[in-house]
Amino acid sequence: MKRKFRTTAMLALGASVALIISGCSGGASTASSDPDAPVTMSFWHNSTTGDGKQHWEDTVAAFEKLHPNVKIDIQAIQNEDMDGKLQTALNSGDGPTIFIARGGGKLSDVVDAGQAQDLTDKIDADIKTSIGDAAFSPFTIDGKIYGMPMSVLPGGIYYSKDLFAKAGITSTPTTMDELNAAVDKLKAAGITPIALGAKDAWPAAHWYYFFALRECSQDVLNTAVSDMDFSDACWTKAGEDLSSFAGTDPFNNGFLTTSAQQGAGSSAGLLANHKAAMELMGAWEPGVVASLTPDGKSLGDLGWFAFPSVSGGAGDAAAMLGGADGFTCAADAPPECAEFLNFAANKENEEGYAKALQTLPANKDAQSVVTDPALTDVLAAYNQSSYIVLWLDTLYGQNVGNALNASVVNMLAGKGTAADIVAAVNTAAAKG
Repeated sequence: MKRKFRTTAMLALGASVALIISGCSGGASTASSDPDAPVTMSFWHNSTTGDGKQHWEDTVAAFEKLHPNVKIDIQAIQNEDMDGKLQTALNSGDGPTIFIARGGGKLSDVVDAGQAQDLTDKIDADIKTSIGDAAFSPFTIDGKIYGMPMSVLPGGIYYSKDLFAKAGITSTPTTMDELNAAVDKLKAAGITPIALGAKDAWPAAHWYYFFALRECSQDVLNTAVSDMDFSDACWTKAGEDLSSFAGTDPFNNGFLTTSAQQGAGSSAGLLANHKAAMELMGAWEPGVVASLTPDGKSLGDLGWFAFPSVSGGAGDAAAMLGGADGFTCAADAPPECAEFLNFAANKENEEGYAKALQTLPANKDAQSVVTDPALTDVLAAYNQSSYIVLWLDTLYGQNVGNALNASVVNMLAGKGTAADIVAAVNTAAAKG
């Protein structure tokens, strides 16, 4: 039976929406009545380079200093590899104590399997207040909290202001007609318009998600969570929109074999090195791009704009898709696991997290450190959004999400149609 979790409509500053997959029953030490007894925990995160990786090493070291009996073994895993490795560890019963998790339907499935710890009464009251109910929403299942949000990650289109200027684009697109016009200008200037790392599937699927957000009403998106019914015509129309847009050749050559975030040749690397003008991504993008620039520093001309409106769509033009990075504890994790999550989410450490990963912290008390225009513009739009929807592969769970992502790539590869996307999703949904 599907559990109930809260999904859209999040207008507050700390609003979240999702990214995260959940706990694992193995790998955790057992709790002891002796507060000085040695405790060893394993910690999996996806910040594999630079300041982000260093942040977690420093945070763990600081926690261990406060708790001399605790030893945390860190493993940094490439984001694109995380889900598969975590799922394997989860199935084997040998997973980490603390790890990144996917919310929504994915988290619900893991909770149903008894592999994530109920953290409701283990999160400090001041942390709950500073983060807010909205940010905890994707981690809340049947009224219980199973994860600690760390960052708010709304999506949209990141772009190079310098390349836009070179192509004679004077304002960011607000409609699909304007985006198509920008693509034409960039091509005329000899600039690849949009970077896409379809090898990893989810970046390509993001384009479908956003077209669905514009074509489908909020009610249709929400109802599908419980009914798993994707028969509304808007789902097919979203695929047709993407097919038509892709037909204008807006993406980099070889986008089907391009990875999302791994190296200068990835889609993020193309943007970081001015080899492409745009990329559709979540608010983790500035940090990823910075790690791939020639000098390893922020891209000075990076900007952001919301996904354009679609003529005739039933979705609100001010609605946004997004997620939130967070962490959870294995079902049998010791009390020190929740203590570490509280420590990582306090104001000081959230400020460090936001600076290191160049992202938006979930703790509202720490959001004053966000000064990058590519992030402040996202935050402003986020706070003014009419409603927010989880990334669809997270919202609808792993089975439906995997089918959705794969079928979008198939269509872009010329091996399927918009109708095939809907058929694949309905088939996956029927299997439960």
